[in-house]
Amino acid sequence: MARVIILGAGTGGMAGAYEIREALSNQHQVTVINEREDFQFVPSNPWIAVGWRERPEISFPIRPHLEKKGIEFIAAAVTEIDPHHNQLKLVNGNTEAYDYLVICTGPKLNFAAIEGAGPHGGYTQSVCSLDHAETCRDDVKALIAEPGHAIVGAMPGASCFGPAYEYAFILDKELRNKKVRDRVPMTYVTSEPYIGHLGLGGVGDSKSMLESELRNRHIKWITNAKVTKVGDGVMYVDELNDDGSLKKQHELPFKHSMMLPSFAGVDPVAAVPELVNPKGFVKIDEFQRSPAFKNIYSAGVCVAIPPVEETPVPTGTPKTGYMIESMMTAIAHNLAADLDGKGQPDARGTWSAICLADMGDTGAAFVAIPQIPPRNVTWFKKGKWVHLAKIAFEKYFIHKMKTGSSEPIYEKYTLKALGINRLKD
Repeated sequence: MARVIILGAGTGGMAGAYEIREALSNQHQVTVINEREDFQFVPSNPWIAVGWRERPEISFPIRPHLEKKGIEFIAAAVTEIDPHHNQLKLVNGNTEAYDYLVICTGPKLNFAAIEGAGPHGGYTQSVCSLDHAETCRDDVKALIAEPGHAIVGAMPGASCFGPAYEYAFILDKELRNKKVRDRVPMTYVTSEPYIGHLGLGGVGDSKSMLESELRNRHIKWITNAKVTKVGDGVMYVDELNDDGSLKKQHELPFKHSMMLPSFAGVDPVAAVPELVNPKGFVKIDEFQRSPAFKNIYSAGVCVAIPPVEETPVPTGTPKTGYMIESMMTAIAHNLAADLDGKGQPDARGTWSAICLADMGDTGAAFVAIPQIPPRNVTWFKKGKWVHLAKIAFEKYFIHKMKTGSSEPIYEKYTLKALGINRLKD
């Protein structure tokens, strides 16, 4: 019997646990270790931040749903990974042994990279976690009660730009709903070299389409923006030219700001130098395995993917839900090959991007195959149907996590919403 431990129970780890359990014979044990008792659907956090959702709508206890499928669950933070002895040390003092480890922890939110950034001890808000989104909601309420400037965007080194655009448009809609939008000047401040870059070098007509949406909503923008410091009610930004030279320095006042941080590897993972790159992200081969430790697999935001291109202000490459799901599917197949004598691991994740982004009263969808250009398929559309599709997908995904479905949720639902039968690289 082998014990497979999945570290992390987010949108990748939770869904991946069901897939791995389904793929392996019952003689093997599948265990999920997560720092919290509850699952949180992170894509809904921008809605939480403006009061369009409440915690019980997007979060639920993990244990009963995993145990119903024969998956062991341990709620405790991991403090140390010892890959040489196949052990994990937990914050409660326990040690858990594994035969195979699947790391899908998500990222460390690197607020410390910018002085004054972050919701705890800093001056900017975040929608990267449910707790942060609820703190952001309190700040939005204060903005509505006492209107002032709002800044939304992404810090230097950020890689996940979609939620920043979503939040800017959702906040705009909420302020209009509350009849105070006319008293809230908004600026979008981003490390992207141009609007719609998205960390992907642009997707189809994303530049002109998103610029148009920002103009229509009276949201100004600054690109190639290197935030250097945030103070109480003021953000210091160096705007760079395309050659990296300084174009202009800004001191931007704000009453409310939500800025996505750069990511890094979580501490216990980053502490294993053979496992990670200099930023603490897990290095993987084409089969999602660690080159240094063949019994360690990894998927999701915590894996190392190079930037699409060099930009004046550093930007990372996003990992979308579909890509993460395909990584976990590959891991499930490769574990089965390793453990159940089904041949050598040969399954690969699909490095393609599919995204449904809400914009408050409309939405934008894009497909990039492969994610890193040049591409075979580039597709970008917007419309009310995307807004409705994302709402439906939220309910569909949470339902599937509660029922323990091992089917490929992103591929089945998202592609159907986009009118695509199947992706092929």
